[in-house]
Amino acid sequence: MRGRSRSVLLCVCVVIGILCVFPITLRARPFVLVLSQEDFKDAPADDSSAAADPESSADWDDFGDSDPHKSEHELDPDSWRPIFEPDFPLSPNPPSDSEALYYSGISKIMSAATSADVRLSEEGAAEIEAAAEFGYPGAQSVLGFLSGMGLLRERSKSKAFLYHHFASDGGNMQSKMALAYIYTRQDMFEKAVKIYAELAEVAVNSFLISKDSPVIEPIRLHNGAEENKEALRKSKGEEDEDFQILEYQAQKGNAGAMYKVGLFYYFGLRGLRRDHSKALSWFLKAVEKGEPRSMELLGEIYARGAGVERNYTKALEWLTLASKQQLYSAYNGMGYLYVKGYGVDKKNYTKAKEYFEKAADNDEVGGHYNLGVMYLKGIGVKRDVKLACKFFIVAANQGQPKAFYQLAKIFHIGVGFKKNIPLATALYKLVAERGPWSSLSRWALESYLKGDVGKAFLLYSRMAELGYEVAQSNAAWILDKYGERSMCLGESGFCTDAERHQRAHSLWWQASEQGNEHAALLIGDAYYYGRGTTRDYERAAEAYMHAKSQSNAQAMFNLGYMYEHGQGLPFDLHLAKRYYDEALEHDPAAKLPVTLALTSLWVRKNYADSFLVHLIDSLPEVYPKLEAWVENVLLEEGNATILTLFACLLTVLYLRERQRRQGAVLAGEVAQQNHPNDIRVPAPN
Repeated sequence: MRGRSRSVLLCVCVVIGILCVFPITLRARPFVLVLSQEDFKDAPADDSSAAADPESSADWDDFGDSDPHKSEHELDPDSWRPIFEPDFPLSPNPPSDSEALYYSGISKIMSAATSADVRLSEEGAAEIEAAAEFGYPGAQSVLGFLSGMGLLRERSKSKAFLYHHFASDGGNMQSKMALAYIYTRQDMFEKAVKIYAELAEVAVNSFLISKDSPVIEPIRLHNGAEENKEALRKSKGEEDEDFQILEYQAQKGNAGAMYKVGLFYYFGLRGLRRDHSKALSWFLKAVEKGEPRSMELLGEIYARGAGVERNYTKALEWLTLASKQQLYSAYNGMGYLYVKGYGVDKKNYTKAKEYFEKAADNDEVGGHYNLGVMYLKGIGVKRDVKLACKFFIVAANQGQPKAFYQLAKIFHIGVGFKKNIPLATALYKLVAERGPWSSLSRWALESYLKGDVGKAFLLYSRMAELGYEVAQSNAAWILDKYGERSMCLGESGFCTDAERHQRAHSLWWQASEQGNEHAALLIGDAYYYGRGTTRDYERAAEAYMHAKSQSNAQAMFNLGYMYEHGQGLPFDLHLAKRYYDEALEHDPAAKLPVTLALTSLWVRKNYADSFLVHLIDSLPEVYPKLEAWVENVLLEEGNATILTLFACLLTVLYLRERQRRQGAVLAGEVAQQNHPNDIRVPAPN
């Protein structure tokens, strides 16, 4: 255990010289949707609160993709993609003066984060300000970011809000994300839900039509206090040994390897930079060998016009070929094209339903989702909201993001279920975070893997402002881990120690609000030990209570310690024992520290004001000296070797002596059994 467990362990373990640390849950808890009968709305199945005519309802879209001709650049205008993916197809129109200033400013700030050049950062910020004066939304959004973080200017939440408000009105999606997150933190759900609904729709429009898009989860850089080396090893892109082996197999004609390499390039998976041209090339090679999954992806590519000219007829041909190879998810794409009337003579809802049912009958989650949409709107079937909800729940339970989107709309408007705005907000946010702006995570990871910590920190900070918990956690960890090397910019130049601590504290707190137990523990530790802030036991207890509410065993242990010593909480040995017991219930790995803590508690209860109690209470002061001795003396290579050998020698001698004594005792017992009546008489003098 960490925290207060240290002094308890030392009081019992000074002789054996070990501190016990048990694992801490690092990931925010997954979103779990639990519904009861009370959530259902008492309404007829064919609820007439929305039009039954599939063409006349403005409240519900059909299958997303309300404007199928929008590129990813148009879905996320003013994205930083031209800087990090210069080969990615952008708008054919030449940039305006303000747009050129904006991208020039961003490039300079990014370069400065790498080179630690404050002057270059200031030049970049000045160009962005100039672009903002022309009303360019992207520049206004970045000024909101700079003001909110206190980068090269006085930190001001009010100015940040205004900049994001203007940028949002101008269509900047990242500012919309920032505003929605601000409203959510303030429990202003009525405002947040409207923005997240718009963002979620854009995100859904960027998803695949036949199956789930691979979820590119932001990689958590740390595992407790250490770097998450295993996760990072799998994200090294073209430098990864596993990927190089896979690419070699693809070059040798392995169809499955060709498909995987194409998939990695198409989505930018495993740390690879997205490259639609390479993806298309590998998919075409794979289909020559009859690889059906590549056929399906080619259908997606032609339907979306990703790296090629959009061609729905070719899309249908490739999807049809994939379906004939028993790739049942392809039926979803075929049904979608018939619903929309793309690549076919006319819309055919009957045929679309037939394809969706084939997918669903073969356990394809997209089939359940698409049938849900048909019953929700009454597209080719009698409208049945409750049946639609059942289909959506089946799909959502299998992680289908589009299903979460439709359920969010249901709870938002109150169709089939009772209106629940906070839940709708949470579900919309879940989907919105998978929109095109999530590319920030890929670029941040790419920078970190190249050793460009400053650029990675800047990108994670931008994502943190948009409400991404993992990014908040990563940015805070970089500040704590790398210190000055984080290239953190403050109000004037590089961050002072106080500014770094304050910023890390704020980021950890935001992450803790979103369910990151480790973040809440670090906040508690910061207040308990006075790290970067004034020592405050009461606020430490509040943070530990927050982590405890997330069933975190470490927080329970720390609260038990604080009750035992009356630090920030009333002195209460009964509550202390309860929290120690709860820690063990939630994590069996806590057995040793909890046992030692309960021993300390028993001593305190039965021998109050005794020497043992004073010894226990004095150990926190002794511990730093002992820790310094371990680091300065024991951990030196030569001393460690000598002491290890000496410890081994003592162990051997001890075991041999114990064996000798046990042998002597055993011999005596045998002698007694052989001569039970042999009584020696002392010899006369």
